[in-house]
Amino acid sequence: MTDVLRRGRASLAFSFFAQGVTFALLVTRIPAIQDRYGVSDALLPVFLAAVPILAGVGSVTTEQLVKRIRPSRLLRCSQPVVLLALLGAGAGGRIAELAVALGVFGLAVGALDASMNMLGVSLQRSYGRSIMLSFHAAYSLGGILGASLAWVGAHWHLALWVSYLPVVAVLLPATFVGSRWYVDGDPAPPGEEQGQGTGVVFKLLLPLCLVMTFAYIGDSTVSNWSAKYLKDVLGSSEQLATVPYNVYMVTTLVGRAIGDVGVRRFGAVAVVRLGALVAAGGFVVVASAPGAWVGMLGFTLLGLGLCVLVPQTFAAAGRLFPSASDAAVARLNIFNYVGFLIGSPLVGALGDAWSYRGAMLVPMVLVLVTLVYARSFATGPGRYGGGHERPRTADVGRSSNGL
Repeated sequence: MTDVLRRGRASLAFSFFAQGVTFALLVTRIPAIQDRYGVSDALLPVFLAAVPILAGVGSVTTEQLVKRIRPSRLLRCSQPVVLLALLGAGAGGRIAELAVALGVFGLAVGALDASMNMLGVSLQRSYGRSIMLSFHAAYSLGGILGASLAWVGAHWHLALWVSYLPVVAVLLPATFVGSRWYVDGDPAPPGEEQGQGTGVVFKLLLPLCLVMTFAYIGDSTVSNWSAKYLKDVLGSSEQLATVPYNVYMVTTLVGRAIGDVGVRRFGAVAVVRLGALVAAGGFVVVASAPGAWVGMLGFTLLGLGLCVLVPQTFAAAGRLFPSASDAAVARLNIFNYVGFLIGSPLVGALGDAWSYRGAMLVPMVLVLVTLVYARSFATGPGRYGGGHERPRTADVGRSSNGL
């Protein structure tokens, strides 16, 4: 294993970590942002929906840009923009300024998410073994730190810009320096393509797009409804209601930290199937829980189950279209935001019209549909994973050092 690969993996992991911190600082301080700008309850959903929609636009744009610009350069440019947009969202005073900051954040985060996962897929190909989950584990760790910093800011009643400025001041130069060691992997030879030609055949990618959507519907259900569910349905205290999401994030980190070992030993199909079953079991426990503590057990199972689906979906897209993996990842990344947009309103509407216990069974069914598409995660003959690993390649692609 060369030093170029090791540095590339470490620098990309730090980029995932930084994005986890950044995104958590934004979403966990939404009530404070609403208060700062005087955004009404009726207008808030418009702002919240605009971010993933624009992120989808950013991901589509990235698919076209990587035909001319290396993903490492896009990542190096988009991550500082995301950080500065976060600071802008906390430092403004008028709704128009918030709209501009969130608009820039959404467009840049789409490019950031797509380019990060492009580099992750190409690095995994160069390593010749599963490492994708480790990058998403770094993201989960960043999310835990970001949520903790947000709690500190809320607890001490700090202004948003006071909470955000030290984080941006640290992460901005650190990610820029780290970007010197990003590695752009070369695409696999066209002869290894499972699809037709060297482009992305959407019909073949569609099962993975559905899995990505279902996984994010499940994830957004936890992030948006776990606190309300525990408090209003299971009768917990307000303080206890804040615990499930933190537990979910911790178990997500644990599952991703050990998930690559499972993929190497048992294969991606088995890991995805197990993850879907565990997540579905978590939704069943949540829906039938007699009290708050059993409900938290359900959210714990959800973290362990859902955590493997998204990283393995990106990895599977890279295997399915090895000579067009960047385009496949960018297109697949759009369905991240589709799931995010659908999940929260779906559960809310079902909860109001029916019951929140019943609403929890809908994402359970969607996650179980993943079992139908599990074969899409199989590794083809002649590529890494046939025995769940292959010898490490000597061609490590191109380092972005000196861009």
